[in-house]
Amino acid sequence: MMNRLLLTLLAVALIVEEWLWDFLSACGHYLALALGLERIERWLSRCSPGVALIAITVPILLVTPLNLAALWLLLHGLLLQGLVLEIVAKLLGTLLVARVFTLTKPQLLSFAVLAWLYGTITGWLRWAHAKIAETVLYRWSRLAKQRVKDRVKTWLKR
Repeated sequence: MMNRLLLTLLAVALIVEEWLWDFLSACGHYLALALGLERIERWLSRCSPGVALIAITVPILLVTPLNLAALWLLLHGLLLQGLVLEIVAKLLGTLLVARVFTLTKPQLLSFAVLAWLYGTITGWLRWAHAKIAETVLYRWSRLAKQRVKDRVKTWLKR
């Protein structure tokens, strides 16, 4: 019973993580297109490892004040406002980090520490996916995700 509950919770966490990363990465791509940032994206995809490290740090630094403000709101009893601001900060941070990481992944993985961290995290995610892949909740979520993607693509083509 406990294993089933833990697998279900893990499935929910992975589903949310996977959906948000994919969705926000795609949003970042479309936002860059809408803002005419293709040249900057091309430059980022060819930049040096040091520049890539700075580029991945910038979104984190931009979102940190929002995280601190959300914490301040929470500490002062403004729970709803603090939670909303933290959610916005996480979504914005993930959107920016996902896009920059997608563009600079080869350069970032040239750093041994980041390569080890990435390998460790992806290894853990592969293990977790293997554990939950056969759960009903996970199978249902994959189908739902595909339907949403198909609808969004159809909507964007209009």
